[in-house]
Amino acid sequence: MSLPLANLAPPQTPIDPAQVSGLFRLRILATSDLHVHITPWDYYADRSSATGGLARTATLIAAARAEVEACLLLDNGDLLQGSPMGDLEATLNSTAQTHPMIAAMNALGYDAATLGNHEFSNGLAYLMRQLCQARFPVVSANIARQLGDTPLLDQTLVPPSVILPRSLGDGRGNRQMIRIGVLGLVPPQTTQWDHQQLGDTLVTRDILEAAAAHVPQLRRDGADIVIALSHSGIGAPTAGANLENATAALAALPGIDALVAGHTHQTFPSTDFAASAGVDPVRGLLWGKPAVMPGFHGSHLGVIDLSLARRDGAWHVTGSHVEARPISRRAKSGRVVALTRSSNDILTLAAPAHRATRAWSRQPLGYTSQALHSYFALVMPCPTVRLVARAQARHVAHLLQHGPYADLPLISAAAPFHAGGRGGPENYTAIPAGPLMMRHAFDLYPHPNTVAALLVSGAELALWLERSFSLFHQINPGDRDAELIDADFPGFNFDLLEGLTWTVDLCRPPHHDSHGRVINPASRRIRDLAHLGRPVDPEARFVVATNSYRASGSGGFAGATPDHVILSGPQSSRDVVLAYLAATGGMCGALTDPGPPNWRFGRMAGTTAVFDSAPAAAACTGDLAQLDAEPLGMTAAGFRRFRLRL
Repeated sequence: MSLPLANLAPPQTPIDPAQVSGLFRLRILATSDLHVHITPWDYYADRSSATGGLARTATLIAAARAEVEACLLLDNGDLLQGSPMGDLEATLNSTAQTHPMIAAMNALGYDAATLGNHEFSNGLAYLMRQLCQARFPVVSANIARQLGDTPLLDQTLVPPSVILPRSLGDGRGNRQMIRIGVLGLVPPQTTQWDHQQLGDTLVTRDILEAAAAHVPQLRRDGADIVIALSHSGIGAPTAGANLENATAALAALPGIDALVAGHTHQTFPSTDFAASAGVDPVRGLLWGKPAVMPGFHGSHLGVIDLSLARRDGAWHVTGSHVEARPISRRAKSGRVVALTRSSNDILTLAAPAHRATRAWSRQPLGYTSQALHSYFALVMPCPTVRLVARAQARHVAHLLQHGPYADLPLISAAAPFHAGGRGGPENYTAIPAGPLMMRHAFDLYPHPNTVAALLVSGAELALWLERSFSLFHQINPGDRDAELIDADFPGFNFDLLEGLTWTVDLCRPPHHDSHGRVINPASRRIRDLAHLGRPVDPEARFVVATNSYRASGSGGFAGATPDHVILSGPQSSRDVVLAYLAATGGMCGALTDPGPPNWRFGRMAGTTAVFDSAPAAAACTGDLAQLDAEPLGMTAAGFRRFRLRL
């Protein structure tokens, strides 16, 4: 889908409504990607946290509401899955009490919300039961039970939009009614990512296609202005088919007045984004329209102030002011400092679920004689990742032992889920030596995927690794302190293949970009790929143990598509890890001895690169024996920087 430049909204000059009299004012407050983070507590580490929790955001909400007369509170999706509390609620699957996330949002008086892709991770029936408890409308225009000939004829799962009437004042005693249209949108890949849970019960449309039909319909239905709740990142500012991160392109559609973005766990306006055509990361504008992305886990409250004028019987946005208000800041020492107290009302409401989650997370599973962490998971073989891979392999081998694939070599693919990145320097697995508990298993495997197995060729295995090792920037011989890791590349797409050995040539350009698109088809970084010491035959067949997310085609890995699936669920990947811990928990070596390294960087004399890890990683440099690396100082974002001599 393409849009002519003539249809792009002209830039607007942002105006702080607090400084303008005679205009009508409307404030939009927004959260996104809460992922059942209600309390300021890290359930993986079992300690308090200043970086997240809707209870802290609630205090910002109250303050922001007190500053203005007319205010809307909206949520942009991914609210029902993504934390141990959420997983426990899904396990209990109770209808006797309101889901704690929904209860907190009801208490805060949310005006509307949209669906995120992770809303479907626990299945459709579970989702619909939770939505029945919401005292606010939930909308989504591009996910449907059945598609019609046009988007307006789709049988959408929930209403595509809602119109919220509000009374506005201009500060001079004049009042006017305004009808605010709120439209919801979700990445079209959602049904692919959660196909194991959804099957063929739902279908999606392209975000821009759906919005292009529903925005004019909202206007025809009487909406004076339209807010798009786009559970989608701020990607390319021009239109394209089935964009996952479509909010920038969405802003170019006529009829949309303000946007809330999400999904990628970033903050906008901020330095997370560079200025480009259509994107103003300082003023918070996308094609001249106000837009906000309020972080994740309640880290920020999005605020959009609109200045509105009524002329010729219609409402017009005459100015805007956008900000993302944080609940914490990072001191120069790297320590996180809370900027707001938690709401006692929200803490009290969530207290039963909080106590139950902590008790559940402390259930014993086994014992490890050595600490397990993911501090260096992106630069060397990682015991936590290899543990998950071995758990998958053990499970798949058992299921295939009497079948036609029993004699094929078995490889297992696993990626680090907690390895810094946009999750920040606290986003690492860190399991101390001693008792293993339920919370550690959820740290190792936080997602509700199921186990799958694929039949792939040796050539596809090589390309699978090319996709993974596109994580790294190209490093030229003689470079000094070059940035090693592409910050836009998510760690969960850094698949390592247990059962193979290989060397990585960083002199070569990456085969893929961070989104999985092939950008250098002739480039090959993976050298000396071997199985049991023998070169991998491109024509040979292998079984790959993986998860349902990867087997559905997510991530763009060669051979990881539904037509390669030979085994699918229903066992959850986390249960497989739990079973492995139970089976090996009394044998410390099975957990803590990863065996010889299975991959390494090719040597580049006189060349150094830098990468970032957790502050605590500086105390674990003994684990870097395989690498010639040294800790440096702290970064402004709170990471510990390391120098790697290649």
